Amino acid sequence: MLINIDDSAAFCWGVVQTIDKVEETLTNESDKNVYVLGQIIHNPHEQKRLEEKGLTTINHVDLNGIDSKKSRVIIRAHGEPPSTYKQAADLGIELVDATCPLVRNLQKTVNKFYENGWQIVIFGKREHAEVIGIRGVCNDECIVIKSAEDAMNLVDFNKKTFLVSQTTMDKPTFFAIENAMTDKFKEIKGSDDIGDVFISKNSLCRFVYKREDSLIEFSKTHDLIIFVAGKNSSNGKSLYQICKLANENTIFIEDIEDLDLDIVRQYE
Repeated sequence: MLINIDDSAAFCWGVVQTIDKVEETLTNESDKNVYVLGQIIHNPHEQKRLEEKGLTTINHVDLNGIDSKKSRVIIRAHGEPPSTYKQAADLGIELVDATCPLVRNLQKTVNKFYENGWQIVIFGKREHAEVIGIRGVCNDECIVIKSAEDAMNLVDFNKKTFLVSQTTMDKPTFFAIENAMTDKFKEIKGSDDIGDVFISKNSLCRFVYKREDSLIEFSKTHDLIIFVAGKNSSNGKSLYQICKLANENTIFIEDIEDLDLDIVRQYE
């Protein structure tokens, strides 16, 4: 049996940056308690490895009980809403901000459009950590959707509208939403020139969707695909579906215990 590993298999650069900051903080602040606000990464093995190095996962309520003079709190790649930064500042807690630059720029852009009076529409999962952060920069005055149908039912097309996406959502659905909203605004305005009432920003993570073509090719040229990712990872779920569409003999596992070896033996 020949086993190949996809050359592009790895964490995205935003996650790598976060992990680097965690390890740097654990090394340079060895006299401090190092916390991360929320699960550092949706990968249980990596989380366990970092916890063994001294990282402790906490939630927002826990912030009130830590010793600010003896602690450092890391903001993970997903980012946080402004209320979290204010809470930490009020408590005198020093933050290590590891927000993915793509997410940080998205927050700034959404805030700019919101301050200029645009209706904010987010393609994403309402309670996902990244979306909670985006909601925070527009005072939660936004519409979160998961489909073109949601857009048609929930968006007020009488308002100038700015559409963005959670960075880890799937590309086909985003473009379906964008096209549906574009057509609706053109219909209402009676013109193709709708830039003054509708702007769409493709804020999907390019690291993820640029891998799609190579991942499809890799999947098509192998008999069996074993896709390894955290079960709660949005990136993982999205890329797994791409593999599954390209090759129906695709298995999603999080750990070796999830792998049915009887299935693998069929390809010996």
